[in-house]
Amino acid sequence: MSERLPPCPHRPPCPGCPRYGERGIAAPLRGRLEGFAAAHGVALEVVDGARLGFRHRARLAVRGRSGSPKIGIFQTGSHRIVDIPNCRTHHPLVNRTAAALKQAIRETGVSPYADRPHRGDLRYVQIAVERSSTRAQIVLVGNSDRPGPLAAVASALTAAMGDALHSLWWNGQPERSNAILGPHWQRICGEEATEESIGGVSVFFPPGAFGQSHLDLADALVERVASWIPDGARVAEFYSGCGAIGLGLLSRSATVTFNERSEHGLRGLELGLTRRPAEERERARIAAGAAGDRVDALIGADNVVVDPPRKGLDPALLESLVRSPPKQLAYVSCDVDSFARDAGFLLENGGIRLREVTAFALFPYTGHTEITARFVRSEREAADTGEPTR
Repeated sequence: MSERLPPCPHRPPCPGCPRYGERGIAAPLRGRLEGFAAAHGVALEVVDGARLGFRHRARLAVRGRSGSPKIGIFQTGSHRIVDIPNCRTHHPLVNRTAAALKQAIRETGVSPYADRPHRGDLRYVQIAVERSSTRAQIVLVGNSDRPGPLAAVASALTAAMGDALHSLWWNGQPERSNAILGPHWQRICGEEATEESIGGVSVFFPPGAFGQSHLDLADALVERVASWIPDGARVAEFYSGCGAIGLGLLSRSATVTFNERSEHGLRGLELGLTRRPAEERERARIAAGAAGDRVDALIGADNVVVDPPRKGLDPALLESLVRSPPKQLAYVSCDVDSFARDAGFLLENGGIRLREVTAFALFPYTGHTEITARFVRSEREAADTGEPTR
């Protein structure tokens, strides 16, 4: 079923919203998840959200010429850019920021990047809108290991944004690579991280940390996972990022162990912990490093939360969950293939059963979705340990 929306001014050739106007998740994806759920005796729930202006975070390519820059996304299978100044799914401040950057490029003459010759100064812009203040955290991604070539455009953009600017950052990505962000960082002005209220607590996102783009629906996902965790639980959260799930559990859990490998995610987590009361901080443990290298975080945990990247669980973590299944496992996934693989292995070998599965339409109009699933230890495994089931 399609919803009447204002027509998209950029389709075609923009490939970003192939299902523009359609509700929920793509039919093939829904059918696959419904089949998986039914095979394990549960019903799939689909949670929808806002359909316009929901993207609070965007990474956009900067191409064209200094006199006529283009800011947008690539056409499918190419480096031909689609300029999207009036994207309907972007928060209005994302579009406003892109327009201000275009003007700054024209004023300063900075050269946009060209892929084939690997020339030009400005490759990408990352924009994250802080909901509470409606200000933009902006990252200018340069084709250099030093910020000098972008100094003029940064100054012009700062002036143009005024009070709508949260912070401005330079990132250096001098390699001939499809990776958007590089290893070099410098804060030009503003605050260290955006602050979002998630799960009843402040969560901080430095510009190099992962953050969801559909924040309002991501809030609902966090609330769902939190509702599964009982008071007094001993929680281990793997791939915790900045703590969007775990920080809100500290007030009523016995302990929460956070596993994260990214230095940017760990910094955001540190900022979030500083805002918690002393008694909550005492319940927090940090297990830094790759999830597969920190399976020791499972020791003593009765509730486990995993939110892996698209590739799914590290093999060592998956094997540890099979050998010693927790009372409850909450799995958050952005990829149906890796989720189906990991969930199938756990259900077949891990002594657990599926209790519920939900698809959150965090990526409207695309063929992707965010999945949450709750697994509990089977009665046989619980009996072997002398623990009650429910």
